[in-house]
Amino acid sequence: MAKRLHPRSIIQTLREFMQVEAAGGILLMGAAAAAMLVANTALGTGYFAIKATYLGPLTVDYWINDGLMALFFLLVGLEIKREFIEGQLSTGASRILPALAAGAGVAVPAIIYMLVAGGDPALARGWAIPAATDIAFALGILALLGSRAPTSLKVLLTAIAVIDDLVAVMIIALFYTADLSLPWLGAGLAGLALLIVCNRMGVRNLWVYAIVGLGVWAAVLLSGIHATLAGVAVALTVPLAGPGNAEGHAPLHRLEHGLHPWVAFGIIPLFGFFNAGVALGGMSAAAVLTPLPLGIALGLVVGKQIGIFGAIFAAVRSGLAPLPKNAGWLHVYGLSLLCGIGFTMSLFIGGLAFADPTDQNMVRLGVLGGSVIAAIGGWLVLRLAKPVGPPAAMPG
Repeated sequence: MAKRLHPRSIIQTLREFMQVEAAGGILLMGAAAAAMLVANTALGTGYFAIKATYLGPLTVDYWINDGLMALFFLLVGLEIKREFIEGQLSTGASRILPALAAGAGVAVPAIIYMLVAGGDPALARGWAIPAATDIAFALGILALLGSRAPTSLKVLLTAIAVIDDLVAVMIIALFYTADLSLPWLGAGLAGLALLIVCNRMGVRNLWVYAIVGLGVWAAVLLSGIHATLAGVAVALTVPLAGPGNAEGHAPLHRLEHGLHPWVAFGIIPLFGFFNAGVALGGMSAAAVLTPLPLGIALGLVVGKQIGIFGAIFAAVRSGLAPLPKNAGWLHVYGLSLLCGIGFTMSLFIGGLAFADPTDQNMVRLGVLGGSVIAAIGGWLVLRLAKPVGPPAAMPG
C-alpha cells in the first residue's frame, strides 16, 4: 500500500503542478490566438492543408487528436489516481465541495445546451461539449492575478477540474463510442489485465507499462472506443508505491513528473493550435447566434456559473462544507466564471460529437466565444474581489 505523503510534500507537489499548469495555460492562450490569426490570413490555406496531410495511415489532425492526446489523457488519469489516493481528494470530507460543484457544473451547462440546441436531433449529440473545464487555461488566468487569487481557490479549482475530467472521460466512453469490435476490445482488456498483474506482482519498471500501454492504445483504437481513453485506463494501473515506499519515487510520481512539462508545453498548445483555427471569411455575424454555438457558449458562461456557484452556496449554507480559506463569495463567483473556460476538453468532445466540418466550425466558435467571455469575466470579478481573512459571512 502506498505511503501517504507528508502534508508539506503534498503542498509542494501541488505548487509545482499549478506552476506548470498555469504557465502551460498562458501558452495555450497564445496558441489559440495564433490559430485564429493564421486561419484568417494568407497562411490559412497552408494551415488547413497541413491538418489534412497524411503521415503514414493517419492525417496530422488525427495523430494529434487520437495519438498525442492519449498522452494528455494518460496524465489526466495519473492525476486523478494520485488526487484520490493521496492528494486533495483523498478523504471523504475533502471531496464533498468539489464533487458537488463539479456535478452541478456538468449538469446545468448540459441542460442549458439542450434547451437552446436540443430541439434539433442532429445537434443533441453536443450536449456534453460545455460540460468540461480547462484546468490549464483557468489556472493560467489565476496566475495572471497573482496574490489576488487565494491559494485555497486554486486548490478548489484543481479539485473541481480533476473530478470534471473524470466525468468527461466517463461521458466519452459511454456516449461517444463508435461501433465496437469485440476482438480488438478483448485484446485491449487483456493488455490492461496484464498491467494489473504486473502492478500486483510489484513490477515498477515504467518501460513495461509504456510498451504494454502502447499495445493497449492500438487495440482500443481499432476497437471503436476512442483511443485516448486507453491513456486513462493505463494510468490507473501504474503503481503508486515506490522502492521502500520512498516519497516521490513511486512510478506514478515519476511518470507524472516526466509527462507534465511535455503535455503542458507541447501537446496541449499543439492541440489548441490545430483545433482553434476557424476561417471567418464569408461567415455572417448571425452565425454566432445559431443554436449550436449559442448553446455551447451559454452553457459555458451561464451554465457553469449557475451550477458551480449554486452548488457551493448550497453546500456552505447547509453546513456540508466551509468556504475556501481566505476567500469570500465574490472569489467563489469569480471561480465559477473561470470554470466556464472549456477549451481543450470541450473542443475534444466537439470533435467526437460532430463530423461535419461546418458543425465543427460552429463548435469552435461556441467554445472559443464562451471560453473568452468566461475568462474575461472571471478575471474581472477576481481582480475586484478584496482579500479576506476568515471566511466571509454567508449572504442572505
